Amino acid sequence: MAQNQRVADSLIKKLNQLESSNDSLRLHWLAEISFNHNNPDSLLFYSRQLISLSDESYWLLRAYYNEGSALRLLGDLDGALEAYFKSLEFARQLGDKKREGNAYIALGDVYSVSGAHKNSTDYYSLSIPIFREIKDSVKLATALFNAGDEYLNQDSLATAVLHFNESAELFDLLGYPIGVAYNLGNMGLVYAMQGNEALALANIDEAITLLEEQQDYYGIAAYLTYMSDVYINKGDLSLALDYAERSLKLASTYGLKDQMSETNLKLATLHEQMGNTDTSYKYYKDHIAYRDSVRNMESIQQMADLETSYQVSQKQVEVDLLNEQKKTQKIIAYSTGAAMLLVGLFAIGLYRRNKFIQKTKQIIEKEKDRSEALLLNILPEEIAEELKANGSAEAREFDQVSILFSDFKEFTQTAEKLSAKELVSEINVCFKAFDHICEKYELEKIKTIGDAFMAAGGLPVPSDVAVKNIVLAGLEMQRFITERKNQLDSDGKPAFEMRLGIHTGPVVAGIVGVKKFQYDLWGDTVNTASRMESNSKVGMVNISRNTYELLQGDPDLQFEKRGEVKVKGKGAMEMYFVSLKEAA
Repeated sequence: MAQNQRVADSLIKKLNQLESSNDSLRLHWLAEISFNHNNPDSLLFYSRQLISLSDESYWLLRAYYNEGSALRLLGDLDGALEAYFKSLEFARQLGDKKREGNAYIALGDVYSVSGAHKNSTDYYSLSIPIFREIKDSVKLATALFNAGDEYLNQDSLATAVLHFNESAELFDLLGYPIGVAYNLGNMGLVYAMQGNEALALANIDEAITLLEEQQDYYGIAAYLTYMSDVYINKGDLSLALDYAERSLKLASTYGLKDQMSETNLKLATLHEQMGNTDTSYKYYKDHIAYRDSVRNMESIQQMADLETSYQVSQKQVEVDLLNEQKKTQKIIAYSTGAAMLLVGLFAIGLYRRNKFIQKTKQIIEKEKDRSEALLLNILPEEIAEELKANGSAEAREFDQVSILFSDFKEFTQTAEKLSAKELVSEINVCFKAFDHICEKYELEKIKTIGDAFMAAGGLPVPSDVAVKNIVLAGLEMQRFITERKNQLDSDGKPAFEMRLGIHTGPVVAGIVGVKKFQYDLWGDTVNTASRMESNSKVGMVNISRNTYELLQGDPDLQFEKRGEVKVKGKGAMEMYFVSLKEAA
């Protein structure tokens, strides 16, 4: 919409002074106020006033269209669809081709924002022949471009290019640089999807230059973020980081909160890839702070079904058309040609701003899950949620937590037989396997220190099965290391052997650190679990008396009492080796 707040303010003053008997002028002014007001709440108020005061198709056509625009700006997309469908019905009754085409575009816009790209394409396509027929070049260019954008979303690249080429010619003839810029940018997206990164960057760079001249900062920020994606795909993380930081700086300067949210997410992902966990987490927190959601997005997919019921109702509308036309032959007419041209031009710019916010969201959608996982790599899920909600997480006491420590025997001697790259690779193979085992048994990986691995069961949510699960996990880890050693021995390569110990008891758990967060555990239970590991034997799972007493009698496990073992700093402690019972 191309609002003119001065017009709206002037007409509101006149409306307040208007005699109650002058209904015709009142309806006209209400329509103009609801069209030009830039506050969506006020726009909605005056649109509904117009609906309540008139039963004439012409005014209802305009009122419902403006109501739809207000609801869309307010994020009520299903309400916007209902209003635009009503406006479309009245436009068809009146035979008003231009407003029928406008309604199709508006419906396409809402479906596009909601992600219902097939519906969006269908409605944009319905508008194109109408604007060809009435020779409205501005709206035709808009409809072609929007349809091309939706074909791009559906990976129909050849069809998208056809639409972009025609819209580019029209925007060039109209002397409309923003339209030319977005065509260049979207062709850049096509080239990128085809793998032609050189042409993609050239087109997007030229688009950014034109948008800078027009001060269209939403579009620039979105394209800068996309340039970052291109360089990520090329493996040039340094340049990718530069473009993402430029996008964030621009968005911050002009208060573009949606773009700030998405660019912070992009930077979090980049820094994660570069190994800068603390910086990555900072950007991720900023992303959460600016993140915004559109109301009623879930119900919008249901609203897509309105298309079917609407098409069924059209036959009845056509029957009513002749009768309605007779009643409304000479509705108030006035010249708005020049004004409507400006409306079209501004509408494209404002609409494209919103669409390219969505485009940016689609570009980074593939990375969003990975960025969410970044936080969960650092913290347990419940702690992460508390931190996101409150900005902090309280330390907590747990009465019964089982802690596992593992450590490779004679790590230094084995490491000397491997190159640095081989050493890191082998540790990664082992710890990745341990991560999967922890996930399988619902354990929390706490940390790794060199060749040591620490995990815990029974937190942050206490569990009755945590003690058995951590023992089963320990046995599976030892089984993996044994099988891995057998494989490497047969290939004549060095391999690790591992000790593993478990103890159960009370702990305090919480987040430590200022710049780099770490979820950690404290208490004598941690020290005792470490002693269980250091006093274990290769290939075995060594458990304390506390852990044994919680598991004795378990039908799946068997225990070998080791008696009392002298432990540094603790004296003699009773220990047990645990293993799975052999099948009868």
